[in-house]
Amino acid sequence: MRRWSISVFSALFAVLALSANAASAQDKTKIKVGVSVGNSEQTFEVVKRVAARDGLDIQIITFSDYLQPNEALAAGDLDANAFQHKPFLDSQIKTRGYKLTPVGLTITAPLGIYSKKYKTVDQLPQGASIGIQNDPSNGNRALLLLQKSGLIKLKPGVGENGVNATPLDVIENPKKLKLVELDAAQLPRSLDDLAAASINNDYAFKAGLSLQRDTIAVEDARGRYANLIVTRVEDKDKPWAKKLVKAYQSEEVRKFIEAEFKGSLVPAF
Repeated sequence: MRRWSISVFSALFAVLALSANAASAQDKTKIKVGVSVGNSEQTFEVVKRVAARDGLDIQIITFSDYLQPNEALAAGDLDANAFQHKPFLDSQIKTRGYKLTPVGLTITAPLGIYSKKYKTVDQLPQGASIGIQNDPSNGNRALLLLQKSGLIKLKPGVGENGVNATPLDVIENPKKLKLVELDAAQLPRSLDDLAAASINNDYAFKAGLSLQRDTIAVEDARGRYANLIVTRVEDKDKPWAKKLVKAYQSEEVRKFIEAEFKGSLVPAF
């Protein structure tokens, strides 16, 4: 009889524990989301208001670089992040082994080549120094934009289809441009010392640069570089993750992006 009672108690305890865990997963109402400083932070203030009406409390955590948000998410210090496009995420997963996955689209932030000295790519002099990002995904993106602008030519088969180009893949460089690889966050601060620089939209925005006013070349507004909401793989189907995506992809957020950023950011949903 005692053995039976212990068995029943153990089974009941296990069921209650499972039920508690399931309820906890279902009832999570507070999450931490990592974003880049600048326009992403602004947009998420609107997302936060929308999500609150659906019972989801978002704490916005800002980052000033592109490496920490994925590290923090993988370590469990964040529940989600929203700052990166798919090629960058794929590169991070490949090199660092993160168990992360996209759960929704946010915006496209067209990359620009910015200059304080020149108004067109044709004005760039021989031997001009051009800053590009030193991370594989955004560096590849910068080289593709330079190629699109007629400034360089890359080896066939690199730069697209997941094969990241590097300065070593440049096979034609008529102006003998000097490609200076720097951390993405340093590029706006280095612009005074360069003829031009490839700068990501959020860092440009923070530095007071305008995509319309200060660029000599710009990516297409819609393409493979749409940004994402990302979670850990085990969280991708959680109710709070669905609420987060729903809040971001709301009409209220769409209208805010279109009105506030006037084409420098484009809703990708």
